[in-house]
Amino acid sequence: MDFDEPETIYVRELGIDDIAPVYHLGEELFTSDLYPFLYRTWDEWEVIGLYNTDPEYCLVAEIDEQLGGFILGTIITKASWTYGYILWLGVNPQFQRQGVADKLVDRLISRMIEDGARLMLVDTDPENIPAMKFFKRKGFGQARQHIVLSMNLSKHEHYSRLIDYERQKAERAGYKPTRPVRTRKSQVIASDVALNNLVVDSTKNDKEASV
Repeated sequence: MDFDEPETIYVRELGIDDIAPVYHLGEELFTSDLYPFLYRTWDEWEVIGLYNTDPEYCLVAEIDEQLGGFILGTIITKASWTYGYILWLGVNPQFQRQGVADKLVDRLISRMIEDGARLMLVDTDPENIPAMKFFKRKGFGQARQHIVLSMNLSKHEHYSRLIDYERQKAERAGYKPTRPVRTRKSQVIASDVALNNLVVDSTKNDKEASV
């Protein structure tokens, strides 16, 4: 396994001052053209919420006092099993192939084992080949596909009725638009959201990618 000449990678828990940089790095990595599902589910509340509920499983990597990457996870406890779940993993493109993702994943897995986890979960887009290769190299397997369906709500009959109602309500209130009423573009959101992660593969042949 060959890496570029590594810098010193310092892994620590996410701090309050890291929330904005982590969110903006995620915005840079989870773009709508490359990863539309990740783009839809990534927002500032993902970072803030996990920072508040699972701070011990939210880690960042520093390289030369710069944000090298982040990993956000949680523990799920069932009747007979305790699961560790990697929700988001991202590496700054500036620090590709320096082992950042490896260090983040290894540190999180160690911490979750100490806290009783006996199974690790992670999910990603099946088209994200670099991420699949990265996780398989880390020992993950038994892949299963998760189908996400969507509906364009602007074409739903209730949407049209709501627009008509709002227009009539405005007319009854005496509002007369000076230009044609324009409806907002609706944002399609999948009803069954599987949390995802962006991973940067630190192997020689794999580019860094999002999961």
